[in-house]
Amino acid sequence: MKFFGKFYYVFLAVVFLALFFILENAGINGLIFPFSFAMLFALVWANQKIWLVVPAYLIAAIVVNHSLAGIIGAIVCAVMIAAPFVLHTIFKKNIQVWMLAIYAFLSQAGYIGFAAATGTNAVIFALVSAVVGVVFLLGFVKLFEALFMRGFAYRLSAIEYVAGGIILIGLSAGLVNLDLYGFSFLKLFVSFVLLAITYCSKNYYSVFIASILGLGTLLSANNPVFFAPFVIWALAISPFKTYRKYFTALAIILAELAIGFYFNLYYSFDWLGILPVAISALVFVAIPDKVYAMVKSIFDLRGDRAAIKNVVNQNRELLHRRLLSLSDVFGEMDRVFRGLVRKNLSEDEVKKLLRDEIIARNCESCPDRVRCHRTRQQDTLRVMDELTSIAFEKGKVTLLNVPSYLSANCSRVNGIISSAATLARQYKSYSGMLSNIDTSKLLIADQLKGISSVMKNLSQEVDREIAFDGKREDKIVEELLFNDIVCTDAIVFEKDCHTFEVNLIVRSLDADSIKIAPIVGKICKCDMAVTDKFVASKPGFTSLFLKTAPKFDCAFAISSTPKAGSEKSGDTHSIMRLDGDRFMFAICDGMGSGSEAEKVSQTSISLIENFYKAGFDSELVLSSVNKLLTLQKQDSFSALDVCVLDLKSGLGDFIKMGAPCGFVVSEEECRLVQSGALPLGVVEKASPVTQKIVIGGGDVVVMFSDGVADSFASDQSIGDFIKQNFSPNPQSLADEILNQALANCNGRAVDDMTVLVVKIFNNQ
Repeated sequence: MKFFGKFYYVFLAVVFLALFFILENAGINGLIFPFSFAMLFALVWANQKIWLVVPAYLIAAIVVNHSLAGIIGAIVCAVMIAAPFVLHTIFKKNIQVWMLAIYAFLSQAGYIGFAAATGTNAVIFALVSAVVGVVFLLGFVKLFEALFMRGFAYRLSAIEYVAGGIILIGLSAGLVNLDLYGFSFLKLFVSFVLLAITYCSKNYYSVFIASILGLGTLLSANNPVFFAPFVIWALAISPFKTYRKYFTALAIILAELAIGFYFNLYYSFDWLGILPVAISALVFVAIPDKVYAMVKSIFDLRGDRAAIKNVVNQNRELLHRRLLSLSDVFGEMDRVFRGLVRKNLSEDEVKKLLRDEIIARNCESCPDRVRCHRTRQQDTLRVMDELTSIAFEKGKVTLLNVPSYLSANCSRVNGIISSAATLARQYKSYSGMLSNIDTSKLLIADQLKGISSVMKNLSQEVDREIAFDGKREDKIVEELLFNDIVCTDAIVFEKDCHTFEVNLIVRSLDADSIKIAPIVGKICKCDMAVTDKFVASKPGFTSLFLKTAPKFDCAFAISSTPKAGSEKSGDTHSIMRLDGDRFMFAICDGMGSGSEAEKVSQTSISLIENFYKAGFDSELVLSSVNKLLTLQKQDSFSALDVCVLDLKSGLGDFIKMGAPCGFVVSEEECRLVQSGALPLGVVEKASPVTQKIVIGGGDVVVMFSDGVADSFASDQSIGDFIKQNFSPNPQSLADEILNQALANCNGRAVDDMTVLVVKIFNNQ
């Protein structure tokens, strides 16, 4: 292992030495040399081994320019990066980018000083080299930060691509001057790079890279001789990307022969001139495909994701059909259960059945049967009907309730009284049991209907094809990277004409950045908000979900106190965000106070929360909860006050069952929300009082339990107090109302008291 470690450092030293040797030869028109020292400072910034980088730079700089000016200039440059590095390490202070830029500019003091002794023009070119080099340094820092610190598998921003292009320009500008007995290292390097790029990425990348490398040779000596050949190479090999490698290699060799012998684009060309291209082609073919596959995976040169997006939409279509089928199944089950409900007999029919049963039990063996039921049939039936009605209504019969005709003419009065009372009690018990069974069936039917409705809505939602926006995805990733937020991927799609949804995979360290939502909103041209986040499958990364921010948002406050002498309050509240940019606010007041009332109200509010979370509509939610409460043996009454606020439209749905009034307040007016209806759990079929109110920015919704309402003289007095003490701060207003309610009761809470205040404000 030690041997391989030493070999690695030797290899690294050779690479750095070759890199600096090439860049020391790289210049712009032979007068401006900004590449080498910019690369030195950028590599040190990127945490490369300073004890390898600085000696490699010194050796390369002195070999290329071993004059006194060159040697002193190289030493000054090396000292200006080594000394600050040591000092910052000793004092444990990171080198900031602006500090690095200053050190880089000062590192050129040696070259600038010797240039000043030469003449004015030399000083100008030395200063321009220093300034341009500092600019290049800032780009290199961004690029190396992406490659060496973030890793190779993350997409680069526009600035990082430009920095990479400048490095290629510098390499080609340096290599153009390095010929060994006519052997062009520039051709060797460029031809291999183009072959590898073509094989590992899209075709047009090779044309783009060829243009950049040709530009480097043009800037080096104002000579465009290599520009056209490089582009021709890229165009010649691009059509053979999908074939075997040796076709691509043969194509570039033939293109070079045509350029040299047929088009005569070079100043001089012979058969040896083909050697650099031929060598790079052979090396390209000799390298195994698995190496190129590894390069592809390292750099994540991904192609168009159209196929993946098509699969997503196909799966959504399949899910739509299955959800619709399930909706039909549950809808049919709903109809079946409703058909199983047995309708109770009418009151007259029940009385007739009870009368006949009493007669059957007592008159069949009576010796006076013929006289009573034939001779005096009408009188007998009339009297028995009266007795049955009394038993049915009161549940019992006494001698005082027996008609005088029956007591005077019947010898079995006691038996008839006993039978009537017994049958009436049995029927009521049986009727109650049947009613509970029917209620249970209706409850199950309601749930089946709700599930059917939810699935149908889901099927309609996934039926819409997702319109992905690849351009915005690329812009978002690029803009985030520019702001030092590492984003490896972005998915943008339009849910509807007004709503964008965005999924980002960002580094966990950046997940809480306040810049993300504004950046995404700027590109999507709408206000965006982070709605959810969770740990991504890739370690160290977080998946963020953003959505078009609704028109409104809200803040809320609660102020409450239990009844005097009670440890627990029978009032419970719920504040919950629903799908579709909706909020639900609710107060549930259980009958009485203390633990039992708290248990009842918590049960009610928990049921309501879960039904709303599942996507059931308000009518079905309240109907189901009411049926569940009426099935309980003990009395379980709950006054319910619900507000469902749509943050997109500003429409508020107010639902009240036994709850006091509410108010929607602004600085100009105070609107009353009507109260009414029976509480939950009183009767099986109870209809809530509902009201829709349009709510705007700056409005305040005030809700409270009956403990607060009863402490004021009237609804008008509550409204007047709220108007006089109106505050845009919801907590202040809630506290003021509760304090006044207590003051109205001489400081003692005669019932559980709860105040819920919601402030609505514009979000855009």
